[in-house]
Amino acid sequence: MSSTARAPRSPATLADLEALPETVVGEIIDGTLYTHPRPRPRHVHFGGRLSRELQGPFELGSGGPGGWWILIEPGIQVEGSAEFVPDLAGWRRERLPELPEDRLSVVPDWVCEILSPSTRAYDQRIKRPFYARIGVRHLWFVDLEARTLTVSELLNGRWLELGVYGEEDVIRAAPFEATELKLGEIWPPAPTS
Repeated sequence: MSSTARAPRSPATLADLEALPETVVGEIIDGTLYTHPRPRPRHVHFGGRLSRELQGPFELGSGGPGGWWILIEPGIQVEGSAEFVPDLAGWRRERLPELPEDRLSVVPDWVCEILSPSTRAYDQRIKRPFYARIGVRHLWFVDLEARTLTVSELLNGRWLELGVYGEEDVIRAAPFEATELKLGEIWPPAPTS
């Protein structure tokens, strides 16, 4: 099952999201409801490992500068009825001093999307320009099949690609340049079949 969009007679609402089954992720972008299946185990595994690698130095200040919130699959509501769920997102604490009890409504400073067969085109064609439009400063795309990380930064409303890295690389990537990230240590093992 790939990402699908509902042809709107009227803009989608939060009630449309709440009506979805548990096995489906839904997002509303520009009034359109997009749905796709929940992430697969390798996708979830990578997201958890990357989150842990970043939370230590950047959220907890362990071996790094701290000053961030790093969340896995947060529901974020901005621009009226827009509701989206990045795989990972981060906020500088000077912009989001504490986490809210309910939905987040502050645009993240950093978003990471883990591309999968069901979301690849959607993440690149719909979410990438949406993130630029709402002002996300840093965007990472992880391609589990190609085993690459693409790092981009928003400059004058357009994405500037800063680099594409593979599992053998040890990197310092914006906005987390303060510490090294060893991609080979967080990549899930390659499938054997």
